[in-house]
Amino acid sequence: MGKEIERKFLLRSDGWREEVRDSVQLVQGYLSRGERSAVRVRIKGDRAELNIKHTLDGINRLEFEYQIPLDDAREILERVALRPLIDKTRFHVVHGNHLWEIDEFYAENTGLIIAEIELEDADEEFDRPNWLGEEVSHDKRYYNSSLSKLPYSEW
Repeated sequence: MGKEIERKFLLRSDGWREEVRDSVQLVQGYLSRGERSAVRVRIKGDRAELNIKHTLDGINRLEFEYQIPLDDAREILERVALRPLIDKTRFHVVHGNHLWEIDEFYAENTGLIIAEIELEDADEEFDRPNWLGEEVSHDKRYYNSSLSKLPYSEW
């Protein structure tokens, strides 16, 4: 069983862009998106995954991820996945002893940029970069599954 401890933040500035070490384009669609659980298919560069997440408290989640054939993922996204799809670029930034994943959204979610950090423990200390803004870990509007139901452009 996989477990994910993740905290989400808005950004106060574009200073993070100077620290980007690489990026990848992501397109994902949901097959199911409930209040506490979601099933999605994601194309990440030249790789495809089926992912199941179940939130325990907003920060702690059970997560299961399986690689699937890229052609299957493309067909699922085109013919099966709920709309709208999530389209974003994920930027990787190392700050202090942690890897930050910064997602810049497009299409219906254009204008939204979220920084995420995965931790070993929900109370783990980490160095807060000066570009980091308000924490939104417990605000369900910022979950990708929620953004695929009520996009940022409709808030």
